[in-house]
Amino acid sequence: MNHTVEVVGLGKAYRHYPNRWSRLAEWLLPFGPPRHQQSWALRDISFTVAAGEAVGIVGFNGAGKSTLLRIITGTTRATAGEVRLHGRVAALLELGMGFHGEFTGRQNVMMNGQLLGLEREELEELMPAIEEFAEIGAYFDEPLRTYSSGMAMRLAFSLATARRPELLIVDEALSVGDAYFQHKSFSRIREFSEQGTTLLIVSHDRLSIQALCDRAILLHEGQLLREGAPEIVMDYYHALMADRTFAHIRQELNAQGVVQTTSGTGEATIVEVALQNAGGANTDAAKVGEEVVMSVRFRVHVDLPSLVVGLMIKDRLGHEMFGINSHRLSIPIENLAAGSEHVFRLRFVMDLGEGHYSVTTALTRSDAHVDRTYEWRDRALIFYVINVAHPRFVGCNWLAPVASLDAPDAAGSGADATGT
Repeated sequence: MNHTVEVVGLGKAYRHYPNRWSRLAEWLLPFGPPRHQQSWALRDISFTVAAGEAVGIVGFNGAGKSTLLRIITGTTRATAGEVRLHGRVAALLELGMGFHGEFTGRQNVMMNGQLLGLEREELEELMPAIEEFAEIGAYFDEPLRTYSSGMAMRLAFSLATARRPELLIVDEALSVGDAYFQHKSFSRIREFSEQGTTLLIVSHDRLSIQALCDRAILLHEGQLLREGAPEIVMDYYHALMADRTFAHIRQELNAQGVVQTTSGTGEATIVEVALQNAGGANTDAAKVGEEVVMSVRFRVHVDLPSLVVGLMIKDRLGHEMFGINSHRLSIPIENLAAGSEHVFRLRFVMDLGEGHYSVTTALTRSDAHVDRTYEWRDRALIFYVINVAHPRFVGCNWLAPVASLDAPDAAGSGADATGT
């Protein structure tokens, strides 16, 4: 397999000196004892990205994501390991860096474009397309100091993506400008991906990672913690947000071959999540418009004064379709004895669009799951929705429309019975 990016044993360490004299002494006495402390921002990172593949990098602030991208693009030198790149690289790291406030947008494009490796003749050819994509109007020929920050970002993104590269590296650039331009930027990156560009993307946005990426990498405290399918890595990442100690996070393959991410303190746990049709039989497929029951069987392991059961239905990309809990439905669950089992049921009409969906379940102490979570389980149930009884439609919900057509009113057509 051809690889566009190969990262082997990569590490980056920074030296910290107690004072400036220690730095000077170490420089003057190179064979003396070290006078600094070393902290590793990255340690022993290895992965490959195949040609045409899209890989997302996620992690908390300070995990080493931006440092990794800077090493890959060559703006920071690694302490250990190596990076091998193949093909033309475009990086969207710090958009607008190098722009000069006294020069016009056009002049900044010409100067910075050459720094990006584009020839002057090539930039002149691309200039109309860059101007059109940025959509900043007459400001394109005004000094950059008159721009808003959003306008400068538009210009920088338009320049950086003027030519389709073999490898595009993106660091939170999907948050460029207003909502309209974010959508436009996202569409351009998706278009590059469809045309064969290899993508390496850093983002905290689950939907962007799952929509764009074939694989995801989770960095934690400078080390590669998880690597795999985007939805599985993102499930683990979100569980890690609630439990930084890893003590209660586990990922397991269930009997259906689905990887479930489970976290929580364990005072109560899920036994079974099931979907039943109108006849009461368990099913993994429901028809649009069919009445169904979703049930959650849970076991209590210690005496609990109260508990809240929550359910969230998500589509295949992780978009939240519907979420509710027992507290919001005014169903009190109180005075639970250790060893007891209970079943929480929701009856509803399946008005989702065709496709497959997952269910996330939560057992918590109160309405706010951050208070105390007994168990949180992603992908606790996978089910499908099919449309056999309604007209074919697009979208995520069936709205049961009632259509009508009013006939023209002959009396109000502009002429009376006499024709005058």
